[in-house]
Amino acid sequence: MAPIAHHAPGTFCWIELATTDQAAAKYFYSQLFGWSASDFAMGSDEVYTTFHLHSFDTAAAYTMRSGEKDAPPHWNLYIAVENADASAAKAATLGATVNVAPFDVNDFGRMAVLQDPTGAKFCIWQANQHIGTTIGSVPGTLCWADLSTPDTAKASSFYKAQFGWEFVSGESDKSGYLHIQHQGNFLGGVPPVGNRSHNMPPHWLPYFAVEDCDAIAVLAELKGGKLVLPPTTMEAVGRMSVITDPQGAVFAIFQATATP
Repeated sequence: MAPIAHHAPGTFCWIELATTDQAAAKYFYSQLFGWSASDFAMGSDEVYTTFHLHSFDTAAAYTMRSGEKDAPPHWNLYIAVENADASAAKAATLGATVNVAPFDVNDFGRMAVLQDPTGAKFCIWQANQHIGTTIGSVPGTLCWADLSTPDTAKASSFYKAQFGWEFVSGESDKSGYLHIQHQGNFLGGVPPVGNRSHNMPPHWLPYFAVEDCDAIAVLAELKGGKLVLPPTTMEAVGRMSVITDPQGAVFAIFQATATP
């Protein structure tokens, strides 16, 4: 178990499911990852679900509102920042779109919803009483995220200027996949443009760590999910699968190669 007490600015700090069926999502992910759930009232007829793993906060879910119905169910990734207002203003000068201007989430923190210059959406989070995820590096927690973009150069230029990220190729990787590095730590990647469908909008794909990729993929199908990519081995890295949950939100699972 690896408790988290602080998220450095520029790192992923929270992940949140926007879904059309909150109750079904709670059942599916609790079965898949062993999460428990707590609901908190949000207004008169809405609740916000926080998922827990070993009593630590690991993710969240909410029912999509009328203004979001043009988008399919999806996972929202949050990036920690020191000042949400300053970060949103900076992003705008770098070509990003501020979809939702910075606002306070009770006393938990301050956030905004942004869209990078190539079209991928993400959130920024200025923590107050809630830092975001409080557990990591164990099965059932966010471990990676891939950026699917039609313009790698434009995207990497934006994120480098915005968060100080570096985009590097693997020493022996000839695929064109870029690793995202922040202050010496790897946090995600950018697959080659040629690997993405032209009909697919730019997006972030979250990965959750698992102990047994094949077993979780089978379980996901049994519980109503679909395999976009069946379990696949990446030599000397691990085994992964891409899955859609029963409502259509896409995510990936990853089983790291055991180290000697």
